[in-house]
Formats: sequence, C-alpha cells, structure tokens
Amino acid sequence: MFKADTIVMTALLALLTAFGPVATDMYVPSMPDIGRLLAADASTVQLTLSAYLVGFAVGQIIYGPISDNYGRKPVLLTALALFCAASLACAAAPNIEALIAARALQALGGSGAIVLARAIVRDLYTGERVGRELSRMGAIMSFAPVLAPLVGGIVQAWLGWRANFIIIVAVGMTTMAVTWRSLPETLRRRPLVPIAIVGAVRSSGTIAGNRVFRANLGIAALSYAGLFAWISGSPFVLQNLYGLSAFEFSVAFAIACTGSLISAAIAASLVMRIGMDRVIGLGTFALAVGGLAMIASLAFELAPVASFVVAMALYNAGLMFAMPQAIACAMMPFPDRAGAASSLIGFVQQICAALLGAFVGHMLGQSAWPLAGTLAATGCLALAVWAGSRNLRSGGTDDTKMRPVGVQISPLGGEVRPPDAHSGQSGYCSAAERARNFGDAPCGDAAA
Repeated sequence: MFKADTIVMTALLALLTAFGPVATDMYVPSMPDIGRLLAADASTVQLTLSAYLVGFAVGQIIYGPISDNYGRKPVLLTALALFCAASLACAAAPNIEALIAARALQALGGSGAIVLARAIVRDLYTGERVGRELSRMGAIMSFAPVLAPLVGGIVQAWLGWRANFIIIVAVGMTTMAVTWRSLPETLRRRPLVPIAIVGAVRSSGTIAGNRVFRANLGIAALSYAGLFAWISGSPFVLQNLYGLSAFEFSVAFAIACTGSLISAAIAASLVMRIGMDRVIGLGTFALAVGGLAMIASLAFELAPVASFVVAMALYNAGLMFAMPQAIACAMMPFPDRAGAASSLIGFVQQICAALLGAFVGHMLGQSAWPLAGTLAATGCLALAVWAGSRNLRSGGTDDTKMRPVGVQISPLGGEVRPPDAHSGQSGYCSAAERARNFGDAPCGDAAA
C-alpha cells in the first residue's frame, strides 16, 4: 500500500485529479469533426462539454458526503467503474444526443476521482501542507492538459474521434486497478449517524455560511470558469475562424497549457516560502493580465493565434497559482467535513463553468470577442475578490469560526496548531502521531 508523503501517493492522487482534463482535453481537437460527422452545429457540440460539467457538478455533491460515511476507497472504485463504462458508451455513440448523455454519465463517474483525491489529501495532511500537496499534485497533473490535446490531435488525425474515448477507457481501467491494489483507506473517523439528505444539505449550508470559504470559493470558481470558456470556445475560434487543422490546434492548445505546467512546479515550493494568500494574489493578478492581454490582441489586431496562445499561457499560469491554494484555504476550516467541503467547491466550480461555457458557445460566431471578453472578466473579477477579501481571510473578523485555520511548521518536524481556547495547549503533533492519525485526529488521540 502507498503511504503518505511519498511520490507514488502524490502521483496516484494527481492521476485521479487528471481525469477531468484527460476526459475533456483529449476530445477537444475533435469537436469540429464531431459536429461534421454527427450533423450537429457548434453550439450543439458544445453541449457535450456543458453536459459533462453538469454531470461533474452533480457528482461533486454526491461523493463527498457518501465517502465521509462509508470510506474513500470503496466509493472511489465505484466512481471509476462508472467512468469506464460511460467512456465506452461515448465511443459507441451513434448520434450527438447519445454522446451528450454518455458524457454526462462519464462526468458523474469521473467527478468522484477529483472529489475523493482532494478529500484524501485533507485526511492525510493539515495546514499549509494541504496547499503544498495540492500544488505538487497540480505540478504532476499539469502535464495532462499539455499531453492530452497532443495525443487527441494525433489520434483524431489517424483514427478518428471515437478512438480517443477508447484510450480514456484504458486509462480509467488502469487507474482502477492501481487504486484497488495500492491505495489505503484514509478515512479513520466516521460520523456516528448514517448519511441523510437533510443532514447533507444542512452540512453544505453550514460550510457555505463561512465567509472565508465563500471568498476562496469565488476565486476558485471564477478562475476555473474562465478555463472552460477557453476549452469550449478555442476549438471553433482557432480552427474555424483562424484556419488551424485539428493537429495544429492541439499544438497551440498544448503550448497554452505550458503556463500551468511551469507555475504548478513553482507553486509547490513558493507556497511554503510566502504563504498561500500571497500565492493566490500572484495568481489572480496573472489571470487578470492574461485576460486583458487577449482583449488587447484583438483591439490592436496582433497575430491572432500567437497572441491568443501567449495570453492563455499567462492565464493558465495564474490558474495554477490561484486555484489549488484557494481550494486548500476553503477546505481548511472543515477537517471533519473535508468530503462535503470538497463536493461543494466542485459543484459550484462545475456549474459556473458549464454556464459560462454554454454562453461562449452560443455567442461565438465570426468573432473571437466573446471568448476574449469572458476571460478578461473572469480574471479581473478573481483579482477583485482576492483584493476585497484579504482582511477577512487574514482574520479580520471577530467571528473565530470565520477565520482560516492557522498552522505553523515546527522545527521538530510536526505541526503547531493555535492554542486551544479551553485548554490553552498548543496542540503539537509529532510526525509519527500525525501519520498515525492521518492528520485530522486531535494530537494524542489514537485513530479510530
């Protein structure tokens, strides 16, 4: 079994979080061809992406609370099985309507992978180590949006769009086998009462009522929605308007993703040096600059493909600085409800992305302005949310429940939590004790 703080565990969790990019980015170069072969216009083909995001959103809400009660591993294996079956249905879809439905089911399965990967991180780590681990996962995962469209473009050119989904099935089955053999159960403390819909809704309401959570969620949702505006609009802008082939588009798409690859590699160490909030600030600034650069490229009639790719690379760099840290900050106040918090974050992200992607797909015609304007808006709004909520996130509220959890790294290798309000004890956790308790159980308590 894989253990915490090992590269193989981080790699497996990164692979699980890469299911979304792989399932989407591999077939993006094929979207115009899918429309031609299945007799569907651009806005209808774009619904295969929106349906995926809606299915992903529903899955985000379902998996977290269920895994909080029944464990991470069995729920994860069930989700992976559904993902593989739905991916096979995508490959066999006879028409666009069947493909849209199969994509929704594919997302319902794939969403479990990313929700449970985040929850497992929260099971194993605390404090800024959560942000560091998510950044490490992001550094590994960031290869997926670079490689997936390249592979998808090559497969599209040689074998057609259906072969991409066959490859996705193979990746899913391999991941399921590794998970079954090597992933331990990380949930050690489970609720004493069975899951109930009313209780899950009430729990989500409690989480959403936290102002720190909402501020960080806003940053994560805006940055992610901008990404999917690019994913849904760029195939038609770069191929139909600017004349790129499917393979040329996949190369341009991959180059734009190198920004996330570089920033994810930097963020893992940067967050431990300057803190998560400043990394989020750098990220939101890059998001805004990238979106505005795309506006400038159209306004000044710069080389369209090159300027779009450079602007999106900058946006993607900001995304990998801002989003993992914002998610980590949003989850930190809820160590006992990490699954529910992760589910709520994912639900809001996917719904925002689905709505914005559908909007861009509907507005695109013979102009790239809807795509550029959307990216500029999401980037600037994310920066505004960060700037407007700094006092709140740094503890500028009298309500202690609204403050982020403060954790410092001890020179002895453990973590020092803030003093307990009742006992006055610092809550020092040794490395061995933390490993035994999987990061969540109070120091000195044995794991359940």
